[in-house]
Amino acid sequence: MPTLLIVHHTPSPNCQAMLEAVVSGATAPEIEGVDVVRRPALSASAADVLAADAFLLGTPANIGYMSGALKHFFDQIYYPCLDATQGRPYGYYVHGGSDVTGAVRAIDTITTGLGWRRAASPVTVTGEPGKADIEACWELGATLAAGLMG
Repeated sequence: MPTLLIVHHTPSPNCQAMLEAVVSGATAPEIEGVDVVRRPALSASAADVLAADAFLLGTPANIGYMSGALKHFFDQIYYPCLDATQGRPYGYYVHGGSDVTGAVRAIDTITTGLGWRRAASPVTVTGEPGKADIEACWELGATLAAGLMG
Protein backbone atom coordinates (compact mmCIF):
# COMPACT_ATOMS: atom_id res chain seq x y z
CA MET A 1 0.00 0.00 0.00
CA PRO A 2 1.46 3.41 -0.91
CA THR A 3 2.26 5.72 1.99
CA LEU A 4 1.84 9.46 2.37
CA LEU A 5 4.10 10.81 5.12
CA ILE A 6 2.91 14.02 6.77
CA VAL A 7 5.77 15.72 8.62
CA HIS A 8 4.67 18.74 10.62
CA HIS A 9 5.58 21.20 13.32
CA THR A 10 2.34 22.31 14.94
CA PRO A 11 2.97 24.73 17.81
CA SER A 12 -0.15 26.90 17.47
CA PRO A 13 -3.92 26.64 17.03
CA ASN A 14 -3.57 28.07 13.50
CA CYS A 15 -1.04 25.39 12.50
CA GLN A 16 -3.24 22.77 14.19
CA ALA A 17 -6.26 23.83 12.11
CA MET A 18 -4.20 23.58 8.93
CA LEU A 19 -2.81 20.15 9.90
CA GLU A 20 -6.29 18.82 10.70
CA ALA A 21 -7.55 20.00 7.30
CA VAL A 22 -4.62 18.36 5.49
CA VAL A 23 -5.19 15.07 7.32
CA SER A 24 -8.93 15.24 6.66
CA GLY A 25 -8.29 15.67 2.93
CA ALA A 26 -5.69 12.90 2.84
CA THR A 27 -8.02 10.48 4.63
CA ALA A 28 -11.27 11.45 2.89
CA PRO A 29 -13.58 8.50 2.17
CA GLU A 30 -12.91 8.68 -1.56
CA ILE A 31 -9.17 8.15 -0.94
CA GLU A 32 -8.66 4.39 -0.95
CA GLY A 33 -5.60 2.22 -0.60
CA VAL A 34 -3.28 4.92 0.79
CA ASP A 35 -1.68 4.72 4.22
CA VAL A 36 -1.39 8.18 5.80
CA VAL A 37 1.36 8.43 8.42
CA ARG A 38 1.77 11.53 10.58
CA ARG A 39 5.02 12.41 12.30
CA PRO A 40 6.03 15.49 14.27
CA ALA A 41 9.09 17.00 12.59
CA LEU A 42 11.29 16.36 15.63
CA SER A 43 10.57 12.63 15.60
CA ALA A 44 10.33 11.90 11.86
CA SER A 45 13.28 9.82 10.70
CA ALA A 46 15.09 8.80 7.55
CA ALA A 47 13.40 5.39 7.89
CA ASP A 48 9.99 7.15 7.76
CA VAL A 49 11.03 9.01 4.60
CA LEU A 50 12.47 5.94 2.91
CA ALA A 51 9.25 4.02 3.64
CA ALA A 52 7.02 6.74 2.15
CA ASP A 53 5.95 7.28 -1.44
CA ALA A 54 5.05 10.98 -1.06
CA PHE A 55 5.53 13.72 1.51
CA LEU A 56 3.39 16.51 2.90
CA LEU A 57 5.24 19.05 5.03
CA GLY A 58 3.81 21.63 7.41
CA THR A 59 5.55 24.41 9.30
CA PRO A 60 5.12 27.82 10.82
CA ALA A 61 7.29 30.62 9.49
CA ASN A 62 9.51 31.69 12.38
CA ILE A 63 11.70 34.76 12.16
CA GLY A 64 11.64 34.63 8.36
CA TYR A 65 12.41 30.90 8.06
CA MET A 66 10.82 27.47 8.43
CA SER A 67 10.61 26.19 12.00
CA GLY A 68 13.75 24.82 13.58
CA ALA A 69 11.91 21.52 13.94
CA LEU A 70 11.39 21.16 10.17
CA LYS A 71 14.98 22.26 9.54
CA HIS A 72 16.12 19.56 11.99
CA PHE A 73 14.04 17.02 10.05
CA PHE A 74 15.73 18.00 6.80
CA ASP A 75 19.17 17.93 8.44
CA GLN A 76 18.53 14.37 9.67
CA ILE A 77 17.17 12.93 6.43
CA TYR A 78 19.01 14.82 3.70
CA TYR A 79 21.98 12.59 2.98
CA PRO A 80 20.47 9.25 4.05
CA CYS A 81 17.52 9.85 1.68
CA LEU A 82 19.16 11.86 -1.09
CA ASP A 83 19.53 9.17 -3.74
CA ALA A 84 16.65 6.89 -2.74
CA THR A 85 13.84 9.47 -2.74
CA GLN A 86 14.57 11.52 -5.87
CA GLY A 87 11.47 12.15 -7.95
CA ARG A 88 9.01 11.46 -5.15
CA PRO A 89 6.07 13.87 -4.95
CA TYR A 90 5.62 16.36 -2.15
CA GLY A 91 3.58 19.34 -1.08
CA TYR A 92 3.62 21.72 1.86
CA TYR A 93 1.82 24.35 3.85
CA VAL A 94 3.26 27.28 5.79
CA HIS A 95 1.62 29.53 8.36
CA GLY A 96 3.09 32.88 9.38
CA GLY A 97 2.09 35.89 11.39
CA SER A 98 3.07 38.37 8.69
CA ASP A 99 5.42 36.83 6.11
CA VAL A 100 6.21 33.33 4.85
CA THR A 101 8.62 34.19 2.02
CA GLY A 102 11.78 32.94 3.72
CA ALA A 103 10.20 29.67 4.80
CA VAL A 104 8.86 29.02 1.30
CA ARG A 105 12.25 29.77 -0.25
CA ALA A 106 14.01 27.45 2.20
CA ILE A 107 11.64 24.54 1.64
CA ASP A 108 11.84 24.97 -2.14
CA THR A 109 15.64 25.03 -2.00
CA ILE A 110 15.97 21.93 0.16
CA THR A 111 13.38 19.88 -1.72
CA THR A 112 15.03 20.84 -5.00
CA GLY A 113 18.32 19.58 -3.60
CA LEU A 114 16.64 16.32 -2.61
CA GLY A 115 15.24 15.98 -6.10
CA TRP A 116 11.65 15.79 -4.87
CA ARG A 117 8.88 16.71 -7.32
CA ARG A 118 6.29 19.25 -6.21
CA ALA A 119 2.88 17.67 -6.82
CA ALA A 120 0.72 20.58 -5.65
CA SER A 121 1.06 24.29 -5.10
CA PRO A 122 1.99 25.21 -1.54
CA VAL A 123 -0.63 26.62 0.78
CA THR A 124 0.66 29.75 2.48
CA VAL A 125 -1.31 31.61 5.11
CA THR A 126 -0.57 34.73 7.12
CA GLY A 127 -2.73 35.52 10.10
CA GLU A 128 -5.67 33.41 11.13
CA PRO A 129 -6.60 30.84 8.47
CA GLY A 130 -9.94 31.58 6.86
CA LYS A 131 -12.42 29.16 5.33
CA ALA A 132 -10.69 29.29 1.92
CA ASP A 133 -7.32 28.57 3.56
CA ILE A 134 -8.68 25.54 5.39
CA GLU A 135 -10.30 24.30 2.17
CA ALA A 136 -6.96 24.75 0.36
CA CYS A 137 -5.27 22.64 3.05
CA TRP A 138 -7.94 19.95 2.64
CA GLU A 139 -7.34 19.98 -1.13
CA LEU A 140 -3.58 19.74 -0.57
CA GLY A 141 -3.98 16.62 1.54
CA ALA A 142 -6.48 15.09 -0.88
CA THR A 143 -4.30 15.86 -3.92
CA LEU A 144 -1.19 14.25 -2.47
CA ALA A 145 -3.07 11.16 -1.29
CA ALA A 146 -5.09 10.79 -4.50
CA GLY A 147 -1.85 10.91 -6.49
CA LEU A 148 -0.81 7.69 -4.75
CA MET A 149 -4.01 5.77 -5.48
CA GLY A 150 -3.35 2.89 -7.85
